[in-house]
Amino acid sequence: MTDASAAFVAAFAGEPAGRWAAPGRVNLIGEHTDYNDGFVLPFALGQRVVAAAARSPEPGWTVCSDFAPEPVTFTSTEIGAVQGWAAYVAGVVWALHDAGFEVPPARIAITSDVPVGAGVSSSAALESAVLTALVDLGGLDLPVAARPALAQRAENVYVGAPTGIMDQSASIRCEQGRALFLDCRTLEVEQIPFDLAAAGLAILIINSNAPHQHVDGEYGARRRSCEEAARILGVPALRDVHPGELDEALTKLDDEVMRRRVRHVVTEDQRVLDTVEQLRAGRIREIGPLMTASHASMRDDFEITVPEVDVAVRAALAAGAYGARMTGGGFGGCVLALIDADRAEATTAAVERAYAEHGFTAPTTWSATPGPGATRLP
Repeated sequence: MTDASAAFVAAFAGEPAGRWAAPGRVNLIGEHTDYNDGFVLPFALGQRVVAAAARSPEPGWTVCSDFAPEPVTFTSTEIGAVQGWAAYVAGVVWALHDAGFEVPPARIAITSDVPVGAGVSSSAALESAVLTALVDLGGLDLPVAARPALAQRAENVYVGAPTGIMDQSASIRCEQGRALFLDCRTLEVEQIPFDLAAAGLAILIINSNAPHQHVDGEYGARRRSCEEAARILGVPALRDVHPGELDEALTKLDDEVMRRRVRHVVTEDQRVLDTVEQLRAGRIREIGPLMTASHASMRDDFEITVPEVDVAVRAALAAGAYGARMTGGGFGGCVLALIDADRAEATTAAVERAYAEHGFTAPTTWSATPGPGATRLP
């Protein structure tokens, strides 16, 4: 990753006031439960977006990045017209303004090693790094617990991606060596111990290298289906359907596709709760079957997997993984495999062989260690 301070100096011929970093995330379990007021269990990756920033002597905001050739400048009167990657930055400025904050004019240089399009929330990492920088630069009174909702508003309203609050919560509120148990209705969090190394385990992340895009019709269609089902069932959200009531609830729905969507969300919420219970007891290996069941539900009931991720899951399990599942919104992205720490190379080789047999583009893999959320760097 390019040094953000060096990028700032090259772009603006001056030193930044500081550097702020926010991580990408993977979701250990709990997919498409967040916008249903349910439960999620993400953890932060070591890969981060870094924003080197300083107040600007001129009105407005100029942002450059290591993944775009030209800087983008906008003022408060032009804020509604920013397109492309810079829209995530403009969205944060807009959301702060809309919440009544006086946002300091700034120059920002962005660098990142968070994979784009892999389902590890590079957009939330960008939003969270920029938000953290602007809050510090402006001395804004915005508590950490309130920041994910503001960053989510930037993505939902300004960018137009109908995501839940999990991604921003993970990027901002995660802690080193822990998974973030988030109740998406109350926004209460609990830091769940997730010490893989002490258990002799690892999470292998397999980037399927299949295209991944949230701002499209499929994600929005899943959300609308869930909201319509909740309306028909007379509950505030699908989180309010207890697993013991699921069969009865499904009889009230005439549409078979909608029934499958509801079954996924209700059972996935329970899988999150069961996973948290196992981790609290220190039984990390025992979460493997829950991960695998989650993948089957995403594949069969929510219908958001693609052949690349299904092949990766099957190959990882055949190579001895305790559990494996797609992570993220779906239609591409990454797979998580819970493995013995010394099995990373063997599992990777097994997935690579399976990809070659299917004629897929080779996957990329790395082992993930739960890291910290957004912070100012020394």
